[in-house]
Amino acid sequence: MAKKTNKTAQTDAEALTFEQALDELQTIVGAMEEGEVPLGESVAQYERGVSLIRRCRKLLGEAEKRVELLSEDDAGQPGTEPIEGDEA
Repeated sequence: MAKKTNKTAQTDAEALTFEQALDELQTIVGAMEEGEVPLGESVAQYERGVSLIRRCRKLLGEAEKRVELLSEDDAGQPGTEPIEGDEA
């Protein structure tokens, strides 16, 4: 099996949903904790894990920006407003 380059691994991670990336990351961590992965492959899996973490953080950041707080306007009518905070 041919090894993926960092750029390919990053590109592949970008196609995953949050749940897919998190599931794969949990699988990688579990295998590494169990000692099931040889040292050479551990480095490649670590790099893949970093790509997956970046993907999860990106998706969480995007979701956070979309979340809105319910509020009332001056007339007491319900409305929404963006969450204040990090504007990363």
